[in-house]
Amino acid sequence: MTEMPYRRLGGSGLKVSALSFGSWVTFGDQLDTGLATDCMSAARDAGVNFFDNAEAYAGGASETIMGKVFAEQNWPRWSYVVSTKLYWGLHDDINMKFTLNRKYLMQGIDASLERLGLDFVDLVYCHRSDRETPIEETVWAMHDMIASGKALYWGTSEWEADEIRAAWEIAERHHLHKPVVEQPQYNILERSRVERKFARLYDDLGLGLTTWSPLASGVLTGKYLDGVPEGSRATVGGYEWLADIITDEGSNAKVRKLVPIADELGCSLAQLSLAWCLKNPNVSSVITGASRVEQVVANMGALDVLPALDDEVMSRIDSAVA
Repeated sequence: MTEMPYRRLGGSGLKVSALSFGSWVTFGDQLDTGLATDCMSAARDAGVNFFDNAEAYAGGASETIMGKVFAEQNWPRWSYVVSTKLYWGLHDDINMKFTLNRKYLMQGIDASLERLGLDFVDLVYCHRSDRETPIEETVWAMHDMIASGKALYWGTSEWEADEIRAAWEIAERHHLHKPVVEQPQYNILERSRVERKFARLYDDLGLGLTTWSPLASGVLTGKYLDGVPEGSRATVGGYEWLADIITDEGSNAKVRKLVPIADELGCSLAQLSLAWCLKNPNVSSVITGASRVEQVVANMGALDVLPALDDEVMSRIDSAVA
């Protein structure tokens, strides 16, 4: 298997594995600590050094499970990068949900660190933008979070380009810690934000990307071409809304056109799709997920496919999903 490459997180000096491991959907909903340990260990053995999480995943249970894995495996703290995200909140209180106000952020990071069992996270994201809180208030809170040593870098997730630029310019004006990374959805079927809306931010701000849903919630694996199989994520309680997305006829028609390309390259649709994301030089890390060790190993095989994605193959992929 191809050795794991490491890429700088945007304009920062931090390097993260090109393929990372995230816990959305699986931890707490599909995986207990034992299976989580197996999957995280398999990812680490493959060279993954970046583990992505969020306060909202499984109502905080995802952070707790990941924290137990870190503790039980006794991995040196300097050997891995871990993130969390704040916005949705876990408490049904006006100041504790759907917000990026200072009160929530400062209490939210403390709670996340307690669940993870860590003194600090390497990276903390504002999980969505908050139109009701001044961006300046959020930027100051994130700066203070870093200044206090509770996080080392901060970024955004699913923010618009103008919001990211506004936050960056506020930080520049006041000599505060700037956002260094955005976490958007990015895959063969969902490309406009990364390839068009953010186009100027990579050079202008040094923006890095840690992208999520590289397989479009499983659509790009091809396993939903004939419906929703039992045990898939769309059958997990609370994620039934995925069923409409993954059975969309238009998307699956495009996936069928990708099958011959993957077959010719001798790889799976999932590996082709992951390698396609990695082909973008602005992507710092592609976040993968898995509920079985076999899936982790298979996902890492995308690194072997990457060299085969020359201009001709990339053009064929574009034509297939046009």
